[in-house]
Amino acid sequence: MANDGNRQSHMPLRGPANAGLVGKLAWRNLWRNRLRTSIMLACMVFGLMGVVSMMGFMTGMYANMIDNAISWQTSHIQISQRAYVDEADIDHQVINPEPIVDALKQLPSLHAYSKRVVIDGMVASARASRGVKIVGVNPQHEADISPVERHIIDGAWLDDSARKPMVISTKTAKRLNARVGSKLIITFTNANKDVTGAAFRVAGTFQSPSSDFDDGHVYVRDSDLQQAAGISGFHQIAVLLTIEDNIDSTAVAQVKSQLQAVSATDNVIRDWQQIQPMLATLMGQMATSNAVVLIIFVSAMGFGIVNIMLMAVFERTREFGVLMAIGMVKKQIFALIVLESTLLGIVGALLGIVISSVVIAILQVTGIPLGSMSQGLAAFGVDTTLYPQVSLSTYQWVFMTVVLVSALAAVYPAWQILTQRPVQAMAEKH
Repeated sequence: MANDGNRQSHMPLRGPANAGLVGKLAWRNLWRNRLRTSIMLACMVFGLMGVVSMMGFMTGMYANMIDNAISWQTSHIQISQRAYVDEADIDHQVINPEPIVDALKQLPSLHAYSKRVVIDGMVASARASRGVKIVGVNPQHEADISPVERHIIDGAWLDDSARKPMVISTKTAKRLNARVGSKLIITFTNANKDVTGAAFRVAGTFQSPSSDFDDGHVYVRDSDLQQAAGISGFHQIAVLLTIEDNIDSTAVAQVKSQLQAVSATDNVIRDWQQIQPMLATLMGQMATSNAVVLIIFVSAMGFGIVNIMLMAVFERTREFGVLMAIGMVKKQIFALIVLESTLLGIVGALLGIVISSVVIAILQVTGIPLGSMSQGLAAFGVDTTLYPQVSLSTYQWVFMTVVLVSALAAVYPAWQILTQRPVQAMAEKH
């Protein structure tokens, strides 16, 4: 009977009830040293705030670059003659554009389209000259697809009643020493391969987020440019779709396939990623950049948790020895220590994500002024104020990563206890 009682007192603790007991012990042990746990949680929360804000800033910057490029330069889709893509010759106009336009009008996802005459040439005042792309547009159609009209700084957008109006950037106006009402001369090679010119008056000046775009574009009416060039067609049809996420290429791909079915084989239909491959590469790097930032944080956090758990475990070596002596198996000791660290990660991740989401929500309203950085970022087409973007999937990814690293960080401290025998553990003094 004595032997039976001895065996019974050393039976391992098992079952759902004892699993719940391990959970309760882990939660209580986590708060035995409130100051140490609170300091670690504060470090995790402030660290997560910094990481999420940085990820939101980077994602917002990349998204802003893509949105501005689509709005100002590429649209979602451009249709051109294939030869025009290789060589921007004035004779390389869109072939048989009528079926394309008819198909565009039937698209439920169409926001607007604009037919453009785009010619490389020079714009000159009495004091200076600049090489530019002369863009001939229908004023109403271009206003629907491009934000140029909404970013007029001085004067007005192209007016149908004015005689040969022109809109230039404030940067170009400064370099040409021109202002609203100034007379400018454009020169280019016409359809007969002769150098020709025409006089226009500045109707307004605009400013875009991209300094390169401002340097290289002037706008005139398509009818005025066609008359001066001796052509009747267009070099480009720009298409803007009503999609919420510009990074999602599914809707764009569907429209491309529909337009290819009605377009002449000598035309080429390109989406913005084909027109701006650098931006497409940046889009692919967003996830990588965010992952690098998160890995750096969780690595530092993991070492901190290892340090905390080592101290907590070594302080309780005798306690663990007693638990093993009364029948708690080593697997349960291991689970207890890992669960303590995991609970620390869960609490820290939840607090950090909740506070970070509040901060991001505020910044999405107020924005982040770039200050002196704005001039340098203008070369990449970034606005002077950025609005961070953090998706729900990003929060989920951050939460799971923090919890996983917290659990893994306890493996080494737990293993240190498991290597000791109960008698040795009870004899330890810390």
